[in-house]
Amino acid sequence: MDRHLEPRMLCSDLIDVFWTDKKGRNRSALANLEDIASSGACIQMDTPVPLETLVRLAHSKTELRGRVRYCVFRETGYFLGVDFEPDSRWNRNRFRPKHMLDPRRLVRSLTRAARAR
Repeated sequence: MDRHLEPRMLCSDLIDVFWTDKKGRNRSALANLEDIASSGACIQMDTPVPLETLVRLAHSKTELRGRVRYCVFRETGYFLGVDFEPDSRWNRNRFRPKHMLDPRRLVRSLTRAARAR
């Protein structure tokens, strides 16, 4: 399932990312969780990670596993798209990022405000 077809929650929370590099070394980095959906997430970090690398995203309340689908550098760091493994889906009842916004709710609020004018 393409995660862009499902609702993505904009969010912000610090998470730990773990992976094994091409030389077999265990690596880790701190990342900011940018958005999340049941099947994937976007994270921002200072380190690039190769495509298809299996990563583990860890927070004190949960752990999710997935594969890197994209890694692009933008002005503030590397943005990685991670597709979660089928047995490692995100569920807001198990883990709710510190700051989270459902963009659909914002659009509905703006629409109501515009109608009220």
